[in-house]
Amino acid sequence: MKSALCMCARVLALSLLAALPLAATAQNFPNKPVRLVVTYPPGGSSDLMARIMGQKLNEHWGQPVVIESKPGAAGSIGMEFAARQPADGYTFVIGNMQPAAVNPLISKVPYNMEKDFIPVALTTTGPNILVVPAASPFKSLADLLGAARAKPGAINFATSGPGSLSHLAAELMMRQANIRMAHIPYKGGGQAIVDVIAGQVQMIVSDALPVAQHLKSGKVRPLAITSAKRSPLFPDIPTFAEGGLQGLVIVNWWGVFLPAGTPAPVVANYNAALAKVMVDPDLRERFAGLGVEAHAGTQEDFRAFMATERAMYMKLIADNNIKGE
Repeated sequence: MKSALCMCARVLALSLLAALPLAATAQNFPNKPVRLVVTYPPGGSSDLMARIMGQKLNEHWGQPVVIESKPGAAGSIGMEFAARQPADGYTFVIGNMQPAAVNPLISKVPYNMEKDFIPVALTTTGPNILVVPAASPFKSLADLLGAARAKPGAINFATSGPGSLSHLAAELMMRQANIRMAHIPYKGGGQAIVDVIAGQVQMIVSDALPVAQHLKSGKVRPLAITSAKRSPLFPDIPTFAEGGLQGLVIVNWWGVFLPAGTPAPVVANYNAALAKVMVDPDLRERFAGLGVEAHAGTQEDFRAFMATERAMYMKLIADNNIKGE
């Protein structure tokens, strides 16, 4: 009995000793620069948001937040890179709906969102806007839908590629309106928007940022926005529901993820930091300038949100047999 008690005490002591470095690391986190992985090229929405967020976290933590771009494969390359980093909290990634929710449903990706990541918090959402060329005969969503019903397949729509948000939003619109249009996929949204402006393609459902300047200049005309209610960022653009399509709500979103195995106290540190910086008035104003809304939520909120999004996209992708490139 005495020998067994000694053995238990020894095991407990070793366990406590092993936990000390982990506790010290979490308590002092961060004590060196932190790396923020961005899954899209510099200059885009994700990169600009990451730089603003990184600046605020730098001020909060007192440590530099270094941006590292790992673009490619619609965000999947950056997610794979982040998943393979040490789980010590010194590398985190901003993942958006494409690599975190959609890519695993339409193609084989070298990471598993459930096993390789800890979702920390939803940080940003942004509406999408259906725009047509300024010279388009369509003055409203009803005009567009009426023309599509009159001549199935005659109207075409641009997207930034198969399985992209612009593609999924258009597919959802066609399904709910019971219409058929021709898909014109591009390798990225930039050239797609250029061709919409030129009138070579008749419409696109785009992220807000790439079309915001063209809305101001009058080069494109907005017909509807994909948010549940009118966006305070674009108050003059009617929702799809106002245009006659109830329930067509599809937003882009971004959130912070850490590699699986990151210590719980470090994850809690991130939650506390994000809860503070994401409500910073300057950050919220600068995010609004990018056409997105900042959020500060819990891990539980983020997990529930992702589950709902995954279920919606799974059905949409399966119903329309959507495949990745």
